[in-house]
Amino acid sequence: MAVVLIPPALRALTGAERVTLAAANVRALLSALEARFPGFGAALGPRFAVSVDGEIRSDADYDPLADATEVAFLPPLSGG
Repeated sequence: MAVVLIPPALRALTGAERVTLAAANVRALLSALEARFPGFGAALGPRFAVSVDGEIRSDADYDPLADATEVAFLPPLSGG
């Protein structure tokens, strides 16, 4: 099962800083998050980075997730 680090802005939806879910890859993990926490995808938005075990991946949709893989969805930074 993957361990998902929830961004602070989305913790009201999940009620937790971390969530554990079974998923074969990042795309399936996003679907599982949306199924468990309706509105997660919309709240995350279309532009975000994905970190898998501490490494930012530019195209992680179909990368396999092993047990205890840590995944973080990082919303875009704003400011100047």
